[in-house]
Amino acid sequence: MSEVIVSSVGFLKQEITAGPHRLYADEPKEAGGNDTGPDPYSLLLAALGACTSMTLQLYARRKGWPLEKVQVSLRNERIHARDCEDCASEDGMITRIERYISLTGPLDEEQRARLLEIAQRCPVHRTLTAEISIKDFLD
Repeated sequence: MSEVIVSSVGFLKQEITAGPHRLYADEPKEAGGNDTGPDPYSLLLAALGACTSMTLQLYARRKGWPLEKVQVSLRNERIHARDCEDCASEDGMITRIERYISLTGPLDEEQRARLLEIAQRCPVHRTLTAEISIKDFLD
């Protein structure tokens, strides 16, 4: 189990401590923040992108495939559930994440297709597409 500690260090600026690492989150100025770090949704997308890239690199290395570089671009938007062809929900709004994966290296089409399948198996992807339980406690 990993632990992350988030502490407010200003109005919207947050200090994030993950083990020995420290980073900041904030909101853009137009949302009332000072733009001193990525907003929370950008951090969520970064987690998915980093996990995707790491998973693909590990898989390709294990297979001995010539994957040289992975770049993952992500964006999210809120859409009406009725506009989503492959969603279980039919009412209300849902969050759609678009993930664009760029693979560099002399991979054949079969390897590229397999890596796209593997991307859907990265742990963060599985977490985001599974049922999640969040339990809150006051200190």
